[in-house]
Amino acid sequence: MNIDIALLIIIVANVLLSIKGFSDQLFFDKYKFQIGSIIRGEKVRMFSSAFLHVDYMHLILNMYVLYIFAPIIILNLGVVKFLILYFGSLVAGNVLTLSYHKKELYYTAVGASGAVAGIIYAAILLNPDMKLMMFPLPIPIPGYIFGIGYLIYSIYGMKNKVGNIGHAAHLGGSVGGYALMLLVYPEVFLESSMVVILLGIPIVFLLLFGKRFL
Repeated sequence: MNIDIALLIIIVANVLLSIKGFSDQLFFDKYKFQIGSIIRGEKVRMFSSAFLHVDYMHLILNMYVLYIFAPIIILNLGVVKFLILYFGSLVAGNVLTLSYHKKELYYTAVGASGAVAGIIYAAILLNPDMKLMMFPLPIPIPGYIFGIGYLIYSIYGMKNKVGNIGHAAHLGGSVGGYALMLLVYPEVFLESSMVVILLGIPIVFLLLFGKRFL
């Protein structure tokens, strides 16, 4: 697979900055997502935290998934729309995280997961019948089923604080990818109208009743 230069730059930036953070705790602490610091005005953390990772496994997993799904967007929509989707989902993930955890001043997070989740969602809208694996199911399932399940699990994970995972970033990134995809490529309404509706149901539910259930 030939890798686009923009995707390569994003991956290299994630790798270099994450490795820097692995060995330099001061650097890591200065640019990670932290509620208290962001509220005090350090807005750069909303962006910089998405280029840091906890460890090599976290980094490799995010970059591998990005490498698999990003070309679907780039080949079909072009690099500019891919960048809009990637960075828009990044921001959406961190905005939801900030809003949801705003009273937890010491809450911290790192990783490109929000941006990657948005790219996955956008790719599913482009190719809803793609086969994806969802743990613990041993068989591939259609992309749109995966997308619905991923959203529901993220909502559940936020409410119940499941694992050391940034569920809010995943959820915000997914919603960002969905919304931005409809904005930059409205033709998807005609091409996959039923999938757009199915994936939109849990999002509308979240918007209407999120405060009650989260």
